[in-house]
Amino acid sequence: MPGTTVRNDTLRVSALDRHIVEQDSSGGQPNPPLNLAGPHLRSDGDFTVTARMSGVGDDDGDSWLRLYGRVPVIYDEWRQERPSLRVGVTAEGQVGVQIWDGESDEPATSKDFDCGCSGTVTLAVSSIGDTFRVEADGRRLGTVRDPGVFAEGTVWFGLEADAGEDEDERREGWRLTQLTARAESGDALRVIKAPQLRQERSDDSLRARAADVERPFDVGTALAENPLLTDSRYRALAGSQFSMLTPENAFKPQFLHPRRGAYDFRDADLLVRFARANDMKVHAHTLVWHEALPDWMREDDDPGEVRRTMLRHIATVAGHFKGKVAEWDVVNEPMSDDEESYTNGDLGLRSEQNPWFEAMGEEYIDEAFRAAHRADPKARLFLNEYGVEEEGDRWDALYALVERLKERGVPIDGVGFQNHEYAPEDRIDPETFRGHVRDLAELGVQARVSEMDVPIGEDEEDGRRTQADEMAGKLRVCLEEPNCTSFSTWGFTDRYGSTADTKVYPPRTADSLPWDAALRPKPAYERLLEVFDET
Repeated sequence: MPGTTVRNDTLRVSALDRHIVEQDSSGGQPNPPLNLAGPHLRSDGDFTVTARMSGVGDDDGDSWLRLYGRVPVIYDEWRQERPSLRVGVTAEGQVGVQIWDGESDEPATSKDFDCGCSGTVTLAVSSIGDTFRVEADGRRLGTVRDPGVFAEGTVWFGLEADAGEDEDERREGWRLTQLTARAESGDALRVIKAPQLRQERSDDSLRARAADVERPFDVGTALAENPLLTDSRYRALAGSQFSMLTPENAFKPQFLHPRRGAYDFRDADLLVRFARANDMKVHAHTLVWHEALPDWMREDDDPGEVRRTMLRHIATVAGHFKGKVAEWDVVNEPMSDDEESYTNGDLGLRSEQNPWFEAMGEEYIDEAFRAAHRADPKARLFLNEYGVEEEGDRWDALYALVERLKERGVPIDGVGFQNHEYAPEDRIDPETFRGHVRDLAELGVQARVSEMDVPIGEDEEDGRRTQADEMAGKLRVCLEEPNCTSFSTWGFTDRYGSTADTKVYPPRTADSLPWDAALRPKPAYERLLEVFDET
């Protein structure tokens, strides 16, 4: 899992300090690692998990073992916590216990037990009926009420280390030297290995239809690693229906580059392995964006250092995946949301809260594309933007930007049209979209539908037909225009769709994608199949 290395039968747990910031760069919700690629447990009753931990206490930072009854869901820049238990040794030598009940991103219960623990400690936590029993080195410390964390009979593992406050004095973390689990009172306990990544193909699928197109064309979706490894139905649909995947979050800087100079590609690599196992292309998202940045990327005031940070990040990340991904969103959403940015000779580029533009101006885009090309010369390089499917200043400014980039010899291969249609006023005539695709063709630039979703409201009359028509219309344009290379939705099931209402807990799912929250196909899926057959 992220943040861990194995040496001589010892698992070293390093502090990644992963956090998820909100779209306005506020907040900083913890996003600790989860062991998706390894085994988990299935329990039919009471059980005990015992961990021998070395290098804990003595002001070495907090050291945690996390047991998840249900795996968190990562939406766009937000993490939904579900039932879990965290137990560990604090920097002060206490044993801490925290319990999440799935109703908030904060623990419902927190309790510290005096222990005087340091150095090497053997912690044991037992789930007995409706109680957690906690022991350290064979000494019972106390109990905490269990709200039903493991009611579904599964136990997933996470390991965490406290990074400390001072970036120049990061703590080394701790070591896990033994981890055992046993059933209590004759109940059953089984170790479940990670699932096979390869999924069965279907001749009646979107990817099968795309394979029959007379030119290379892909149908894709954004995928999240947590449900991919823990939800078998989600995994089966992802592998059977799509020929291309976009990592929903795992490639964003705050996930794989959480601290200066500290990278961890484990979650991102999982998605690449899934793609390879199922003969899918990877459209990698994203190298340079003003959002989804760890706090440290916003702290430098020196323009030269900001530029070096961007170039180092691109070189490292694109270099790591060289030859493993087909395409990159090199620059994501460079256009401004401020209407005044499109007047008085302004070029419409986002400047506020964009550290890259603040340091380099428009040239950051040139630099990013050139750096990505140096790191991965065979990958196709895209600029990705929303709200440019319709006519208006935003599209005009984007087109002018692409013209300038081409004139300067910047290696841009294509533009992604996100096609988020969040409200009825966002519905766009496919012929308008077609005109923009053709405009790019005249510049020698490819196009793709990159992140389509069409949320419909409860009061929207015949909303699912509208949803189907909107998706089908954009797909038809892509199939009919030779420079349009792929059609991709932002997720495929409402069960994990990022348009869920996250103002309530747990979030209310939206109606925005081709499969519903029960993973049943909607009319949109059937219409997409029909368009492939008709075109």
